[in-house]
Amino acid sequence: MTTSSRSDSPRDRVIEAATAEFAQCGIAGARIDRIAKTAKTSKERVYAYFRSKEELYGFVLARELEAIGEATPMDTADLPGYAGRVHDYFVAHPDRLRLMRWGQLEAAGAEADRATQETATRKADQLRRAQREGLLDPSWDPLDILVFLNQLAMSWAGQPGLTAMSDGARDRFLAERRAAVVAAVERLFPAVPGGPASSV
Repeated sequence: MTTSSRSDSPRDRVIEAATAEFAQCGIAGARIDRIAKTAKTSKERVYAYFRSKEELYGFVLARELEAIGEATPMDTADLPGYAGRVHDYFVAHPDRLRLMRWGQLEAAGAEADRATQETATRKADQLRRAQREGLLDPSWDPLDILVFLNQLAMSWAGQPGLTAMSDGARDRFLAERRAAVVAAVERLFPAVPGGPASSV
């Protein structure tokens, strides 16, 4: 998950431990006592930072969504390229995909809902601007574009069968799947040659 470049304060250790715990166990399955033990602190200290497990998950999710956005900036003049970057990111970080999916499967709480909504709204607004600038077909609802992009881009990430392949076969298979993802997005939302970019 997030690297050790952050400071090693007790709160940072709690966040790092919680990120791994939520990715592995989900919200309902996560345990504050395990998070505290991994962070080398007490349950009481964890609850001093975050009032509930749901609030802690919401904070972790918002932090991860920000990191994902920085790693996979959206260029509305090249949505196929964006889809390829998202594919690469989640294939390399299946734990982050699990972290997000747990929030979709479980009642994640107001904090997580707010983080997800803010991210979706920001990207939909970006796509809407691109439509006004003539970069994208205006007949699409921006939210549909966003959902189709993300679902296509993440479709092969976290597939359990990939781990059974040898490294070479896995790399070839994923390269072919990436090409298919990019081609599908190109057909749905063609890149605009020389168009003005609008990056996050």
